[in-house]
Amino acid sequence: MSALSEWLFGVDNLTPHGFCLLWEPGLIWLFAISDGLIALAYFSIPLALVIIGQRRADLVFRPLLWLFAAFILLCGATHWLDVVTLWKPVYGVQGIVKAATALASLGTSIALWWWLPSFLALPSPDQLRRANAALLESEERLAHAQKMEAIGQLTGGIAHDFNNVLQVVIGSLGVIERQLARGRAEEIGPSVAAIRKAASSASNLIDRLLAFSRRQTLLPRVIEPDRLVVGLEDMLRRTLGSGVELDLRLGRCRRSVVCDPSQLESALLNLAINARDAMPAGGVLEIATADRRLDADPDDPDATPGDYVEIRVKDNGAGMSREVLAHVFEPFFTTKPTGRGTGLGLSQIYGFVKQSGGFVRIDSAPGKGTSVRLYLPGRDQPSLAPGEAFAALEVVEQKQDYAAPCGKTLLVEDQLEVRMQIADALEEMGCDVIEADDGNAGLKVLESGESLRLLVTDVGLPGVSGRHLAEAARAAHPDLPILLITGYAGKSLDSLDLASNIEVLRKPFTLEELAARVKILLARAAAAE
Repeated sequence: MSALSEWLFGVDNLTPHGFCLLWEPGLIWLFAISDGLIALAYFSIPLALVIIGQRRADLVFRPLLWLFAAFILLCGATHWLDVVTLWKPVYGVQGIVKAATALASLGTSIALWWWLPSFLALPSPDQLRRANAALLESEERLAHAQKMEAIGQLTGGIAHDFNNVLQVVIGSLGVIERQLARGRAEEIGPSVAAIRKAASSASNLIDRLLAFSRRQTLLPRVIEPDRLVVGLEDMLRRTLGSGVELDLRLGRCRRSVVCDPSQLESALLNLAINARDAMPAGGVLEIATADRRLDADPDDPDATPGDYVEIRVKDNGAGMSREVLAHVFEPFFTTKPTGRGTGLGLSQIYGFVKQSGGFVRIDSAPGKGTSVRLYLPGRDQPSLAPGEAFAALEVVEQKQDYAAPCGKTLLVEDQLEVRMQIADALEEMGCDVIEADDGNAGLKVLESGESLRLLVTDVGLPGVSGRHLAEAARAAHPDLPILLITGYAGKSLDSLDLASNIEVLRKPFTLEELAARVKILLARAAAAE
């Protein structure tokens, strides 16, 4: 051991490198500073390579990276020893380091030549740009194909359901014509009932499609989620049946929400029906409400930061696979047997919640049940339950004599057949109807100073829209009862203030529904006088 140490560090019979430079100070310090700076640079390069290798585990040639780091580190060590040997002749240590550097450089050289074909096969920046462009183009084609497939599925589902509805209507009309020709008018009742049922089915289908597309006409109210769920409890229990236990976990929700209460009730009933079908042998359906404060989530761009009310509907049924979860919000997608589901329930819920400013999250796994969470924007203001705002007025409405004439009524509707039906119904109620076939004609009546008791107007009118008519009427007569009827209003009613003297009636409606809504408006107006 002492012989090895003497060989490595022995300096008795050796001369420092400075001797060869005749101890010239300028040369000595030039060599020392230069080798020192080279050594520092060589020591920093391996450190950078190590950091790159650790943070970029995806690099293909990481082993070569380590070889280069070792080779450059040893090169730095040789330059450092060159500085030392200027004054101290430790040539044995320097020789060992040079030998190690030789081995490292040889290994690096062999590896570099070995992987040279792979290096040359790496794409150039221009090739990468072209490949990325081709990839983007293929992604756009795929997205377009998926969009066309979704549209095809949607139109196919609509065609199927509407053709069934039309078949009932056309077939029933044929039966009615034959019965009338035979003088059997008293036997047309079942066919009329079938037409009415088919029309109701078509109306429900349109409502669901508008809900999915977030274009339905909503009638938002400030409501308390806990109170709404409690009001639905009896209906939920009847829907679930005796085999499914209903577990309500309420009381943790202090905020109210602004949404259409009927649509929220429909959403909860749809989820309850889905849960019941997923638990054929029975189980537990849990409905819970809670206040939530959500921060930005990069994995969920739909979740806008803010205060929300979470309504969770959870079951312990069969659950769904990831493949099914990826399609649950698509219209007409269903896993139920033919005839047991339209495939529009979850898509309708999704559209309603999105249109109300919220979002939906769903978690499920085979055999572990399903949890659907509805997030609606919350507000801390005190609220009223659905219908409670007009509770006192409804008492007055129940006592009203609706046979009394309602006075002059302006009816604005561009569809002749619809206008005739509504006018007949209003006249039967004792209204003195003034008809207008477009918004401009209706506006002229309003501006004429005619003393009106009621305004009934379609929303989608040529010229001046029904909303503008309503605003003009409110400006001239703030307490005038206004009934807005609409088949599709788009976003024209989104910011309209639905005061107590304004009601919205969705098409299609029965004449009985029209009469009931008019009576409610007139009763409120009479109570406010």
